[in-house]
Amino acid sequence: MLPAIISYAMTRKISARLYGTVALTVAFGAVLLAARLGYARQQDQQKGSMPGMDMRDNDDMSSMGPSMAAMAGHMYVTPLRSKQPGDEERAKAVVAQAKATIERYKDYRKALLDGYVIANPKLKQPQYHFMNKANAREADLHFDPTKPTALLYRRTPMQEYKLEGVMYTASPDATEDELNERIPLSIARWHEHTNFCGAPANKVSEYHGKNPKFGMFGSIHTKEACQAEGGTFFPVIFSWMIHVFPYENDFKDVFSMNDDMAHVH
Repeated sequence: MLPAIISYAMTRKISARLYGTVALTVAFGAVLLAARLGYARQQDQQKGSMPGMDMRDNDDMSSMGPSMAAMAGHMYVTPLRSKQPGDEERAKAVVAQAKATIERYKDYRKALLDGYVIANPKLKQPQYHFMNKANAREADLHFDPTKPTALLYRRTPMQEYKLEGVMYTASPDATEDELNERIPLSIARWHEHTNFCGAPANKVSEYHGKNPKFGMFGSIHTKEACQAEGGTFFPVIFSWMIHVFPYENDFKDVFSMNDDMAHVH
């Protein structure tokens, strides 16, 4: 097994080899600072047999927006648990801490001063992630709502970058019980990206197009199919992730998985 945490320089090198195209980097460059593209679990995970939701079998895709829906077969979402005493209060506390923490970052320049880096600023995106490498490393070890892995911004006609939320991450090895301790799974769903087939050098063009074969939007979902195409298969890449939009009023919108929808007011 390759190390679970690799240096930023190595991440960039591996990312360039695996992605090979601007199109895929647009969609997932936002999480490169926290990525473990060199990381693969020793046992291939069959998500369909585990508690949770393989996006291919999800009958509620419409609430997640086209960006999420396009990743069917490459994403696993935690199931909603039964609400326990104190869950709502714990979730509200996280939202309150997030909101208080990011107030200063309504001026995105202050985020840059505090070590956040814009992922792919020159490329048009529905949502811009400002990543913090130090916070990403710390999030692997423990949860601190005041230290989000990423700040989420959206461009508007009036503002270059308008703050709308945060992204928290957790180690790819974290259990769902551990995720539940961070933000209750009765309130919100964490997700991780799965079944990634990295294209060989002579097929990088197949990351994009009308019917992509490789990557997060690709038709390849299994190790066998990936190897048959000469690709490199990763059962799980990146960290566990969750987006929080503290300026929303309803919990459903605060923990929305629809990144295409504007969460700015």
